[in-house]
Amino acid sequence: MQLATLFARLVGADLGVRFEAYDGSVSGPAADVADVTITVNTPRALGHLARAPGSLGLGRSYVVGDLDVHGDMRTALGALSSVAVDRLDPGTRRDLFRALARSGAALIQARHPSVEVRRLPGRRHSRQRDAQAIAHHYDVSNRFYELVLGPSMAYTCAVYPTEEATLEQAQAEKFDLVCRKLGLAPGMRLLDVGCGWGGMVRHAAEHYGVTAVGVTLSRHQAEYGAKLIADAGVADRARVLHLDYRDAPGDGYDAVSSIGLTEHIGRRQLGPYFRSLYDRLRPGGRLLNHCIMRPDTRGPALVRRGFINRYVFPDGELSGLGPIVSVMQDTGFEVRHEENLREHYARTLTDWGRNLDTNWEEAVAEVGEEKARVWRLYMAGSRLGFERNQIQLHQVLAVRPDADGAAWMPLRPTW
Repeated sequence: MQLATLFARLVGADLGVRFEAYDGSVSGPAADVADVTITVNTPRALGHLARAPGSLGLGRSYVVGDLDVHGDMRTALGALSSVAVDRLDPGTRRDLFRALARSGAALIQARHPSVEVRRLPGRRHSRQRDAQAIAHHYDVSNRFYELVLGPSMAYTCAVYPTEEATLEQAQAEKFDLVCRKLGLAPGMRLLDVGCGWGGMVRHAAEHYGVTAVGVTLSRHQAEYGAKLIADAGVADRARVLHLDYRDAPGDGYDAVSSIGLTEHIGRRQLGPYFRSLYDRLRPGGRLLNHCIMRPDTRGPALVRRGFINRYVFPDGELSGLGPIVSVMQDTGFEVRHEENLREHYARTLTDWGRNLDTNWEEAVAEVGEEKARVWRLYMAGSRLGFERNQIQLHQVLAVRPDADGAAWMPLRPTW
């Protein structure tokens, strides 16, 4: 069986995807009408598919260039998402391994991309290992992130106020929504943990008159964030510090925001994490926790052999909403509001992916083709996950009650 025909069988021949293989075979729609063309460049692509479970083999093939995607990556992943050797019917599996034998792919040395993280040293979620995991993802290149994220340099889910809103407008709305939920007002003190390039502290200081401190484990982010704060003219009220959240300075804050940090904490560390945030707040102070979550509480929080863990977020773990809220309540917080913004994250990723494609050549020049391919693949895959409700984005608002158990909130809040 020709390779292109075999790949069409693997993903389904009716998905509008064209396959071209190194043996000259072609399958699917004509090139001028196909939405996406997937090119199998070498026999090693088949070897990756057979050796690695789930999406890891396909991802590895794409990152090293053994397999190429021409057209919309999200459409391609929609077609490829069901491919896994252990789930193929016996006939297709037999044909795949025959093709492997004919091509000699089984004898070809697997090529692991240089950007793959095989194993981080040390105990998972120790301070040293957390710092290495964060550096792997965030200390890539500030210029690369500018190309992907745009001027806001916000690397978390935006909130689109209208269908016509731009990415920049949506990121500003996200920060403003957090400020409104936290009830920020002039003179208050805000702590933002996992602050990235300081977008939240800048917005809160500039538009709400608070004194804001942000902490990040990424040195690149801290240095760049300090410059953005100075450029915004709010250096007297806003700071970004290169610190572990556990070392954040001070206590008695009126509000704490955690936007996109919980995913890096680890399920077993959720208790100490929320306790540290609770201890930083004054009685009556509010916490807004914004993070990616699983849609259920089944399955492992950490997929050790998956593409995301190997290439994107080493040691990242996702919990369901229930466990997160339970730990917050057991810590002493009163949970007051929750909402799921997964559709907004799908659209955010669409805009980031478009930025990367538009700036592809400069992005590759900045970080190398393998790293750029990782980002293109993971952002399209994440978009698909949010669209299909395989992952979600939740904002949970909580209050630290005072000694009498009171935690004042407006009777009918309008965020």
